[in-house]
Amino acid sequence: MSGQHGTPAHGRRLPLPSAGSRALDPGDPDAFARRRDLDVLIPTRNRPVELTATLAGLAAQAAPFGIAVSDQSDGDPSWRHPAAAGLVRALRHAGHPVLLEQHLPRRGLAEQRGYLLSRSRARYVLFLDDDIWLEPGSVSRLMTAIQELGCGFVGNAPHGLSYDREHRPQQESSFEEWSGPVLPERLTVRGPQWNRHTVHNAANLLHITDRLGLRAGEWRAYKVAWIGACVLYDRAKLLAAGGYDFWPRVPAAHAGEDVVVQLRIQAAYGGAGIVPSGAYHLESPTTVPDRDVQCFDVIGVTPAVLDT
Repeated sequence: MSGQHGTPAHGRRLPLPSAGSRALDPGDPDAFARRRDLDVLIPTRNRPVELTATLAGLAAQAAPFGIAVSDQSDGDPSWRHPAAAGLVRALRHAGHPVLLEQHLPRRGLAEQRGYLLSRSRARYVLFLDDDIWLEPGSVSRLMTAIQELGCGFVGNAPHGLSYDREHRPQQESSFEEWSGPVLPERLTVRGPQWNRHTVHNAANLLHITDRLGLRAGEWRAYKVAWIGACVLYDRAKLLAAGGYDFWPRVPAAHAGEDVVVQLRIQAAYGGAGIVPSGAYHLESPTTVPDRDVQCFDVIGVTPAVLDT
């Protein structure tokens, strides 16, 4: 029987646990950049807690993949937090190659994503925000969808569960399934299909999915304007559409970089949202408060692949 503060009743003190773990190996970029089916690419800044939750969601996935994290925190990178580092070790132990980098100076979201893309040689890349938790099976379902549909990207729009009892019928009304193959679409910025994005607000997509009554293992593709936070790309098609190479043409404080990329890919190859979505937004405060400059207003969305 033990006494207080970890001391046994007979008076002999038990050894204290280790005060800390060994330094985390960030990984070798050259070793990471090899051909595999899938890499998960995570841009992050000043979010050690959220990054840990994101990594925990990945650790629950059965699919094989590599992970690259590019950190632009103001101080130490978020992946050095003990909890995040512990998840990195668990992921590596499970067989996932993990590359950790501190990528500075900050030049904006488009440059950050372009840098991550340059680190991968995988056939598919999943851009995953650092405040998204994925339920088990989400990555495998996205991979199945993009391989069956053959389009440029598929995505899981994240649910905001603090809104799960709030219904917005007008916003949900723009949901439209693909009834056949996913085809290329030329969408105009703020044009007729622009309001499709409202299905991704709050918990709208969760309510839509509930009404569909999908069977276990069943999924559906639907039409999108764009999707944020959890998007799986065919890497070759992403690069053919220009990737994020437009980043020098926009100021460092910008948003809408994924909108440019996805509208270009949709025009060339098509893209789709997938329900059910296994992505859940942690609803932490944004690390991108300045959204006055939207990339699609600065550079347009004509896909490079169609200009050749």
